[in-house]
Amino acid sequence: KKSSVVFATAQQIGKSLFLPIAVLPFAGILLGIGSSFTNETTIATYGLSGVLHPGTLLYSIMLMLNYAGNAIFSNLALIFALAVALGMAKKEKGVAVLSAGIFYLIMLTTINVLLTLNGSIVDGQIAEGVKEGAIANVLGIQTLQMGVFGGIIVGLGVAALHNKFYKIQLPNALSFFSGSRFVPIISTLTYVAVGIVLYFVWQTV
Repeated sequence: KKSSVVFATAQQIGKSLFLPIAVLPFAGILLGIGSSFTNETTIATYGLSGVLHPGTLLYSIMLMLNYAGNAIFSNLALIFALAVALGMAKKEKGVAVLSAGIFYLIMLTTINVLLTLNGSIVDGQIAEGVKEGAIANVLGIQTLQMGVFGGIIVGLGVAALHNKFYKIQLPNALSFFSGSRFVPIISTLTYVAVGIVLYFVWQTV
C-alpha cells in the first residue's frame, strides 16, 4: 500500500512536469532560429548581410526570438516551481502557484544573505576563491546554482503546505488569515528555513 502511494505521488509529479517540458521544444526553436540568424558567421555564410544586420526589421525580429527563447531556458527553475505547485495542489491552485513564485524568491534571497554574510559575495560581486559556477544570478539574485532542482523543491514543498493548510480555521481574532490566506504565511517561514538548510546542503552537493 505504501509503495502504491509513493508510485502515485511520483506519477503525479511526472504529470506536473509535462507542461513546462512541452514548452521547451518551442523555446528551443525560437532560440535556435534567433541565435543563428543574429550570428555574424551564419549571416555571412548564407550571404544575408544585405537584409540581416543591426538596424533592419528582420534582424530585430530574430533578436527578439533569440531573447524570448533564452528567457524561458534561463528561468526554467521558476517555471518548474510554478508548474509543480499547479499540478500537485488539490484545490485553490491559483494560490499555490502564486505562493510558489513568491517563496522561490524568498528561498533564493535567504541563500543570498547567507552567502553575503560568509564573504562569498562582496558588494554584489562573487569573491575570489569561490568555485566557478557555484554561484549564479537567478532572477537578479546572486544565489547558489541549484538549477531546476531548486524550483522543483519549492513546487513540491508549497503544494504540500497548501494541501495541508488551505482549509485551516484560525481563532476569530485571526480569522482573516484562515484558509488559503494562511498558506503564504506558513510558506514564508518554511522557505526561509529551507533556504538556510540548502545553503549548507547544496554547497556539498
